[in-house]
Amino acid sequence: MKEIATHWSKAELKVYILLLCAKADSIEDPEELNLIRSRTAPENFDRLYNEISLDDEDKSFTKIQNTISRLEYSQMELAELKKETREVFSADGKFHIRERNLSRILDNIIY
Repeated sequence: MKEIATHWSKAELKVYILLLCAKADSIEDPEELNLIRSRTAPENFDRLYNEISLDDEDKSFTKIQNTISRLEYSQMELAELKKETREVFSADGKFHIRERNLSRILDNIIY
């Protein structure tokens, strides 16, 4: 994969991943965005929302993979991140095929 450097913290990476989850079905439901907003500082949400809006899916995956490689995660942290991605997917009461596909891709990248 192409090297795309980020200087994100674990908290910033989490927000980016959760925003990617919210975009998975091409519909950013207010329930999903409100859930993500409730778990982050407003300035981080706004900055990362603007960034992910400019990134295509491949660039997002590259950024996530490169950042995961740089940061050291415990199994507990990874399990918590996985739980939070599932919460975003289910926030609108639906689990679309594109969301299921993204969930599998993230499992391969992150875990």
